[in-house]
Amino acid sequence: MLRIIHTGASSAIENMALDTKYLQDLEEDPILHLYDWKEPSFTYGYFVSLEKYLHLDVVETLKVSSARRPTGGGIVFHIWDYAFSFLMPSNHRFFSLNTLDNYRFVNEIVLDLVQETFFLSEPVELIREDFPTLGMDCQNFCMAKPTQYDVVYRGMKIAGSAQRRTKKGFLHQGTISLGFPNVELLQKILISEDVKEAMMSYSFAPLGNEYSQEMLQTMRQKIEEKIIKAFQKRLS
Repeated sequence: MLRIIHTGASSAIENMALDTKYLQDLEEDPILHLYDWKEPSFTYGYFVSLEKYLHLDVVETLKVSSARRPTGGGIVFHIWDYAFSFLMPSNHRFFSLNTLDNYRFVNEIVLDLVQETFFLSEPVELIREDFPTLGMDCQNFCMAKPTQYDVVYRGMKIAGSAQRRTKKGFLHQGTISLGFPNVELLQKILISEDVKEAMMSYSFAPLGNEYSQEMLQTMRQKIEEKIIKAFQKRLS
């Protein structure tokens, strides 16, 4: 049976700490962890060194909070996206020792969700291999480089993820792009111009450039309703 845990709006550090705890305590039931952010935030993979890619003094001035994820992957801005976490115990029938199989399992659910939610004119798909990078720094930003089993639309990334596997199971942290990034914000905090160009070239946002905070929140609520049903259906 799928456990649904909604912890509301918390800081980036609190959200990531909860995911870590849920993975440590994971038992027999899969968990869908739903949450929000108290303030503009970003998370980053376990091995990313932020000072190489971001003007940290500007990040602090702009009051953008951050936290290291317990999973891998690059930097993800949680300002214009929908984020969720899914945990699968190792004794579950859908668990695989092949990491890519686990990515595919979760992202196939996300793919169906995206297609149903946004009524896109063309099919979305899971890409079978990494896209070429537009610069070395781009490898450390989730939405700047589509990788295997990401969800893409017209060759542009709409959903990405990172995973960590332990003896107890795996933690999958996912992000679904909703609006295009704030270019002015990116220009202030990114060290490399290549990253901004890659994010604008390689990512797709269903709400486009003109959206309000109310539109973002309405879409997040809509996705939340659908993602619960999508995981329940797949795990039944």
